[in-house]
Amino acid sequence: MHSSMRVLLIRLSLVVVGLLLATSGARAAEAPRLTTYRVVFSVTVDDQHVWNEVFGNFHNVQRALGRENVAIEMVVYGDGIAMLRDDSLVANKVEQALEEGVRIVACENTMKAQNIARDSMLPNIGFVEAGVVELIKLQAAGWAYIRP
Repeated sequence: MHSSMRVLLIRLSLVVVGLLLATSGARAAEAPRLTTYRVVFSVTVDDQHVWNEVFGNFHNVQRALGRENVAIEMVVYGDGIAMLRDDSLVANKVEQALEEGVRIVACENTMKAQNIARDSMLPNIGFVEAGVVELIKLQAAGWAYIRP
């Protein structure tokens, strides 16, 4: 191949590669954000101050990252289970968190150990067989872990 023809082909190839890179970058910039942050809070105390702090954390995380960009779960076991009973001092805040997309689950092992029936718990919460196992699964799936 002639030298000038080779130079022309190289230049043409560089132009094509440059155009491909430029258009793929433009497409990436236009793509919707697919990142979803995932965080699980573990609460094992029935201290109203701690619970209020956790509800504040939910609000701050959703405000900073955008509610649509974050999944939040609260796993409650041990002494904390009392705060999910239907006579809870934080019942209104639990309901508000649920309405804002926070998943709140009670440990059934704790409930059995404390002779607590599901019908004495706040409505709309979820249940897991073992709170600790739920935490293990979520952390193995890449969820950030927060223990206040």
